Amino acid sequence: MSPTETLKQEHRVIEIVLSCLDRLSLACSEGKPLDAQSASEAVDFFKVFADRCHHGKEEDLLFPMMESKGFSPEHGPTGVMRHEHELGRRSIQGMTDAIRDFSAGKSEAQQRFAEHAKSYSELLRQHIQKEDHCLFQMADQTLTPAEKEELSRGFARIETEHVGEGTHERYLELAHALAKRLGVTAGPTLQVATGGGCCSHPPHAPQA
Repeated sequence: MSPTETLKQEHRVIEIVLSCLDRLSLACSEGKPLDAQSASEAVDFFKVFADRCHHGKEEDLLFPMMESKGFSPEHGPTGVMRHEHELGRRSIQGMTDAIRDFSAGKSEAQQRFAEHAKSYSELLRQHIQKEDHCLFQMADQTLTPAEKEELSRGFARIETEHVGEGTHERYLELAHALAKRLGVTAGPTLQVATGGGCCSHPPHAPQA
């Protein structure tokens, strides 16, 4: 499997948990109490699987390799992707803070959770579309077979050395457990977000 196909497969898993997040935020917006356990598990998934593992592969390996081929780290598509990763981290922190406050008895925090969750879901869905249909195509066309093989080896090292043996599989199980609990279909045909091309910046995330 090519490195970009590996990343696309991870996108499909991330989309499952984004759909779970949508269910949680919708319930909050309708005035229902926040399901703090499911929300915490979803945020943990995004911190570890989506950010440290998936985005780590991109930021530490794919993006630098593309930039070595002439893509600008400041103004090119990889720079836009890094910027969106940072926006996502702000929303993740906002959700984390809201869950903590809700668990401490601050009922208004569930609305903050819903706002950050909605922002994160919209951002990441657009981000995934840009990568799947633009950035990864650029990578496939630009990188040599030897470079792609080097990337695949690097991805495997991130799985074992940076994230930990078995962590990837554990979060795959978590994604499907959340989907089952929240009534989300764990399949690839999820909402397709619309947005600009690879070099268009999203709006800023709400403040935590």
